[in-house]
Amino acid sequence: MSAFRHPGRHRVAVFVRHGLLPIELGIPHRLLGWSWNERGEPLYEVVTCTVTPGPVRTDADFTVAVEHGPEALAEADTVIVPASHELDEPFTDGRLDTSLAEALALIRPGTRIASICTGAFVLAAAGLLNGRRATTHWASCERLQSFHPEVKVDPDVLYVADGNVLTSAGVASGIDLCLHMVRDDFGAAVANSVARRTVVPPHRDGGQAQFIERPVPEAGVHTTGTARGWALRHLGQPIGLRELAQQEAMSVRTFTRRFREEVGMSPQQWLTQQRIDRARHLLESSDLAVDRIAADAGFGSASSLRLHFQSALGVSPSAYRRTFRVRTGNAADDATGGSTSGEHTGITAA
Repeated sequence: MSAFRHPGRHRVAVFVRHGLLPIELGIPHRLLGWSWNERGEPLYEVVTCTVTPGPVRTDADFTVAVEHGPEALAEADTVIVPASHELDEPFTDGRLDTSLAEALALIRPGTRIASICTGAFVLAAAGLLNGRRATTHWASCERLQSFHPEVKVDPDVLYVADGNVLTSAGVASGIDLCLHMVRDDFGAAVANSVARRTVVPPHRDGGQAQFIERPVPEAGVHTTGTARGWALRHLGQPIGLRELAQQEAMSVRTFTRRFREEVGMSPQQWLTQQRIDRARHLLESSDLAVDRIAADAGFGSASSLRLHFQSALGVSPSAYRRTFRVRTGNAADDATGGSTSGEHTGITAA
C-alpha cells in the first residue's frame, strides 16, 4: 500500500531513526505541510517513515509511532533525514549498517535528499556527499570531515544546496533549509506565507554564519534593529551606510561592526538580499513591469535587477516570474512570454 495518497502533490518522506529529536521531525511537517497554493490547496504531502515501522525512541521522554517503512523512500520526490541523538554522535567508523544502507538504496535516482543537523553523517556514509559542499552542526563539522575527507565540509554556513543534495547546520537551521526548498519549488510568496504563519524569519541566506558574535545584546547596548526596520520601509530609495548609521545615532564604523556582529553579514549584503526578496515577491504576486519592480525594490533599473538576479539566482526576472506562476497554479502570465511548465530555475544556496 502506498504511503502517499494525494497524486499531484510533491511527496516528502521524513526518514527517522531511534534517538530522533522531535523538533526536527516537526520542522518539515509544519513548514512543508503548511505550504499552500493561492487556492488554499496543499503543495506537499509529508509522511514519516523508518527502517522498521513501530515506535521510534526520541531524545525526550516519549516515543513516536511511525506507520510507514522504507518503501516510502522509493516513492518520494524529496527525502529528509533528521539527526539521531543516539546514532550520529557516537558515529565512529563512518559506515552504514546493513538495514540503513538497504533502506537508502530504495531512493530513486534524481530524488532530492536533505539532512538536518547531524543527519549529514548518514548522507556522507551513503556516499551522497562525495565531492560536494556540505555542512552539519558546528560541533560535529570536524568529526564529519575526519570521517569523510572526500566531503567539502563548510562549518560556517546555515545550509548548503549542492545540486539535489542539501545539508543544514544545527536544529533551527532546518527551518531555513525547508523554507529554501519551498522557495525553490514554489517561489518566495509561498515561502513567505509559510514563514508568517509559523512566525519565523522568511529568509536567512544559506551562507550566513552559524555563529554571530552578539546573538543577544548586552543590557544598555544599542542594536541595529531600528535601522533594519527603517531600511525595509525605504527599500525603493537609495540607502547608504551613513543613512543607516544615523538611524541608530552611531558612527558608520561602529554601525558596520555592530551590524555584522548581529546579522552575520555586511549592511550592503543584507540590503541586496532584502531587495532581491522584495523583487521576487513582486514578480510572483503582481503584473508590474520589470522596470517598475526594479524601482520599487531599490535596484534603480531593470538592467541592475537582471544583473543581481542572475548573480544570486541564476535566472532572469522574467524567467523567474513565468516559472513560479506555473508552479503555484497562478493562471496569469506576464507580458514577456506565457508559461514555461516544467522549467526549473536551478536556484541554489551553494
